[in-house]
Amino acid sequence: MGQLTRLFVISRIFFMGFLISGTAIAQTSPIEPASPVSTVAEAAPGDYVGQAIQAELAPLSSAFPPLLTSPRHQRVDVNRVVLDFYSHRGYRAAWTDDDDVAQLLKSLGDTQADGLNPADFRIAELAEAHTLMQTTSPTPGQRAAFDISATRTFITALLQLRRGKVDPSRLDIHWNFDPAGVDPREDVNKFFAALDSHDIARAFAQAPPQEAVYGTLRHGLAQLRKVRDRGGWPKIPEGQTLRPGMDDASVALLRTRLAAGGYLAAQGTARTDYDDAVTAAVKKFQTEQYLGADGVAGPATLTELNVPVEARIDQVRVNMERARWLLYKLQGTFVVVDIAGYKVAFYRDGKPIWRSRVQVGKPFRSTPIFQSAITYVTFNPTWTVPPTILLKDMLPKIRDNPGYLEASRIRVIDRDGNVLDPSTVDWDNPRGLTLRQDAGSDNSLGQVVIRFPNEYSIYLHDTPHRDLFAKSNRATSSGCIRVENPLQLVELLFNDPVHWNSEGIQKQLANGKTENIRLPVKVPVLLAYWTVDLSLDGRVTFKPDVYGYDSPVLRALNLPSERPALDGRRTAPPSVAAEQSKL
Repeated sequence: MGQLTRLFVISRIFFMGFLISGTAIAQTSPIEPASPVSTVAEAAPGDYVGQAIQAELAPLSSAFPPLLTSPRHQRVDVNRVVLDFYSHRGYRAAWTDDDDVAQLLKSLGDTQADGLNPADFRIAELAEAHTLMQTTSPTPGQRAAFDISATRTFITALLQLRRGKVDPSRLDIHWNFDPAGVDPREDVNKFFAALDSHDIARAFAQAPPQEAVYGTLRHGLAQLRKVRDRGGWPKIPEGQTLRPGMDDASVALLRTRLAAGGYLAAQGTARTDYDDAVTAAVKKFQTEQYLGADGVAGPATLTELNVPVEARIDQVRVNMERARWLLYKLQGTFVVVDIAGYKVAFYRDGKPIWRSRVQVGKPFRSTPIFQSAITYVTFNPTWTVPPTILLKDMLPKIRDNPGYLEASRIRVIDRDGNVLDPSTVDWDNPRGLTLRQDAGSDNSLGQVVIRFPNEYSIYLHDTPHRDLFAKSNRATSSGCIRVENPLQLVELLFNDPVHWNSEGIQKQLANGKTENIRLPVKVPVLLAYWTVDLSLDGRVTFKPDVYGYDSPVLRALNLPSERPALDGRRTAPPSVAAEQSKL
């Protein structure tokens, strides 16, 4: 009797905890019905476990409306998925095969390979409840509680693998990467089909993104954990500069650290000489870390080398979560701006065919993260000075240099459209004025602007500030994206080798007219943020978190699943509450 009591308590607490906190654990999953399906209203008369399952789920039926679709995020509580699953199968128990449960428990533990926290899924409690069920004679109510808990755990884990644990819209109110065109219900149906075919492991293998980049991140995470388990990499004493030609004990530590990161062969790490191999390895590390690649291990380089392996593990985990948010969007033809990587890429048929360096917003004028569609290109653009730039950047220059506006070919225009003489304006109180720079080679927008609708007045554009592309840190703009080779991108966007080839674009520019030309086909554009990268040889490398966005994601990713204290007698169905009162 004692074992039965323990089994009941474990099952009830486990189930009721998930009943209330299912949304928090799964961070709500986007669900849309793929097609109308018939709903079985009642469990079969002789199916006592099914009847108990139906009774357990009755509070869900009354507490939650039918599947709802948010206009913006298309998100629905996981509880609805569980309720639909059982109602569509006549409330039959799903976890009657011990091998299915064994597969589930192993797969839940394996989620750590994807950067998730297996503790979120209460594996030990689920395993203990299953063991007690095997060694006792549980009641239908106890079997029902276990079955629902296993199903909820199953779908919660798979949805986290598929779309992420963290809801990005809770971190960024402007998040607009809506899963339009992707039907998550199809994913859910596949998960349950795998359960019906007793192939739980297949569901877990197919749930994460299948793109090669995700697999590389997964492999990189495993390699970093191996380094951690071996004691991590050595810390090189800072406050010094290690240079080619030196012979110093710290060089041996540098060699060991470079070897641990895959930059240098493991042989010879005890040597203390700073030879050509070490110099080349340091340059490679510096390039991948967006540092000046001079081959000298100075303060900035040593700081990055000394970042603990645990921090790098977390950095990969954060970016695997971002991959789960976004990779389903990367299909067909599209443009991706990698904000933290200071680069833009054009994809065709899902593969990158062109890349270019970019300059993005400074940390205090950050480039926002969003998606849109490129609709037209402005040739020979004029530039209307944004109010923020006028107040914070331009006014001090105008006050210091009365000839600044004329030298920059910027006109002052009043509310009626009249062009004013700058010397007649009170620059201590410049109200009702528009400053506009004429088109030309020195225009701040350069020769072309690539435009897409958004609420931030953000666009891609050319720039006369070419020297900044040579810098490692290119967070230098006021928010918009300056492209190093914009005319190449324009040619790809038009995708018309007859009229809009390089010669045609130059002809359009040569007429000097400011003109907007629409693209024949809109091209999706994603402004995304990743702080890991992949080297040409498939290694995970790291970028500076220029905007400090990693920490909020990591905090949410590490946040334990909510486990509210519940009164089982109050929340249980009447029949279950009566049974509890006898314990």
